[in-house]
Amino acid sequence: MFRYIDIRSYFNRVGFAFRALRSPNFRKFFYGQIVSLMGTYMQNLALGWLIYRLTNSPFLLGVIGFAGQIPSLFLTPIAGVYADRVNRRMVLIGSQALSMVMAFTLAFLYLIDVIQIWHIILIAVINGIALAFDTPFRHAFLLEMVGDRDLLQNAIALNSTLINSARFIGPTIGGFIIAWLGEGWCFIINGFSFMAVIASLMSMRVKPLNTHHHHGSILQELAEGLVYSYRNKTIRYLLLLISAIGFIGMPFQVFMPVFARDILHGNSQLLGFLTGSLGAGALMGAFYLASRKSIRSLPKIILFSSIVFGAGLSVFALSTHTALSLSVIFFTGFGMIVQFAATNTLLQHIVDEDKRGRVVALYGLSFMGITPLGSLLLGSISPTIGVRLTLAISGLLCLLAVVLFGRKYGAIAQAIKRFENSH
Repeated sequence: MFRYIDIRSYFNRVGFAFRALRSPNFRKFFYGQIVSLMGTYMQNLALGWLIYRLTNSPFLLGVIGFAGQIPSLFLTPIAGVYADRVNRRMVLIGSQALSMVMAFTLAFLYLIDVIQIWHIILIAVINGIALAFDTPFRHAFLLEMVGDRDLLQNAIALNSTLINSARFIGPTIGGFIIAWLGEGWCFIINGFSFMAVIASLMSMRVKPLNTHHHHGSILQELAEGLVYSYRNKTIRYLLLLISAIGFIGMPFQVFMPVFARDILHGNSQLLGFLTGSLGAGALMGAFYLASRKSIRSLPKIILFSSIVFGAGLSVFALSTHTALSLSVIFFTGFGMIVQFAATNTLLQHIVDEDKRGRVVALYGLSFMGITPLGSLLLGSISPTIGVRLTLAISGLLCLLAVVLFGRKYGAIAQAIKRFENSH
């Protein structure tokens, strides 16, 4: 009986969920990213609100989302090849520095009152180029940071935790800053926040793992990574599922200002609460994954969380009540992060080290390069049938993708079981 009221067991469980922080390099990165990502999500909220305030156009929200992520469609696969070749830490420092310069540029244009939509689109494209390199390099760099494969699953989950802590806190603060001071101050804060993660990366001492020699051209190695991913059925099915979700489901985030202002009749603070509720659900999902020991249950978790995401998106799209929308978007965020983080964990465990960069690049492409195409498509459809119906249909199509994935679930679960037994 007393074991249920022994408070030490709960502290032990919390400690287990944060075990990757035992790595000094990962600990530096974790704390630096908390500061940086909070600024990033404040800027994302401010940018969406500014665009909608200036244009009243859901279509332009889709265009900005497209502009910010379309570079990933073309550059992420190539970045993945380089992530298997060059120093990952130095490239990450460069990508973060470029995004910092863009944040300060946005702030400057806003404060001198000359900012125009074409400025925002151009800066979104440049940020997209930085992100196209940052994502595969960051995911491939995780193992180098923690230095222990046994900590990799927890490091991936904690990486998702800090992203969604920022997604929860940043927009909530950003909503108040916009209401009190205007969007420009969010851009200034974001610019300074990048200094934290740049400092953490510069202070690391890591041993590169991608030291093997490469003899093929960039295109040859890109093709090798594609063939490898296709022939491995587990990798292929996982990438197909999150590619489908990334195309038809993930674009919902660019329409959040429409729901906050026109459907729920709120202001920038409500937009902050909606985005924060989404982030809180995602944070809960990341904590859930961080407490997992084995990868054997991850296929079932991916299946379940994908259902939660698709169903939650459809209900959120049809809701006209603020309380219901805030509740449902919480579960949508939970399903969203669990399916993507669990997929990332599986891929990172089963991939060969010399192809890690290319496979995680395809993972990043599934929600970064493909999502902008979905943003453009949904942005084009929404003026005709309405934003609510557009996203409700998107949620149903996500559920259809889950049904198709479910038909391959048995084969994936058996492959993961065999992999775990052999290691």
